[in-house]
Amino acid sequence: MTGNRSAPCAVEPAEPGSLEAAGILRLYLAEMISRFYGRPTDDAEIDRHLAEGHGSDDLTPPTGLLLLARRGGAVVGCVGLRRLDAQTLELTRMFVRPDVRGDGVAAELLGSAELAAREFGARAIRLTTRQDLVEARTLYAKHGYAEIPPYGDDPLADHWFEKKLD
Repeated sequence: MTGNRSAPCAVEPAEPGSLEAAGILRLYLAEMISRFYGRPTDDAEIDRHLAEGHGSDDLTPPTGLLLLARRGGAVVGCVGLRRLDAQTLELTRMFVRPDVRGDGVAAELLGSAELAAREFGARAIRLTTRQDLVEARTLYAKHGYAEIPPYGDDPLADHWFEKKLD
């Protein structure tokens, strides 16, 4: 699958444990591990990270939500939301397959997540990211997310963003 910006994505909720969701979430985790350590990863290392609590089981209502983006029937990306408090959700697990990056999938996922957050009654979305995720920081800034002081206890985070929802 290559650049086809004119083909819209279908963005739908999914159970994190479903086969399709688990597959795209493993791709997400593989990229996060590889980029952080600057080397390839393998299934055993991904399994260790999942066993250490880096799973996505909390991305289910009423505490969260996982959205999958599909194009031509194939899952091409994902994004999650989890409740931080009554009026704030955290954006997490934002991932777009490398073969469709630059095609607008991330913007579609982000817009769908913001709509879902409003439906959850949220007034703000927060997120954490890392220095090495330059594309992510650029995407968030482009879509109205502003850097904020640190929150939470993620030892890998070194950038924090928030967007107020209307």
